[in-house]
Amino acid sequence: MAQETKLRDAQALLQQYLSNENSDTPTIQQSTQQPLPNREPIKHLLIGSPKAVTSTIHYLQAVGYANVGDWSPLLPTENPDQVMSILIRQILVV
Repeated sequence: MAQETKLRDAQALLQQYLSNENSDTPTIQQSTQQPLPNREPIKHLLIGSPKAVTSTIHYLQAVGYANVGDWSPLLPTENPDQVMSILIRQILVV
């Protein structure tokens, strides 16, 4: 029962993060502005042990792909030994 509540809380937090992070998507207030041409959002989801996810996030910063602060906080998954983190980026699509 506690695990289900924890999972629901994590899913709600992830949904809130997803809805707030996509700030590059035009809103009603921004509809008069042109959206960025040829750009689309892409979502990266890391799932694994806290050490593996954190290590990967730091590696991606070291190679210049994404800053550590661009990722969501570590969120629990159904498996008590795993966490997840998400990154939403706008990429150029040609």
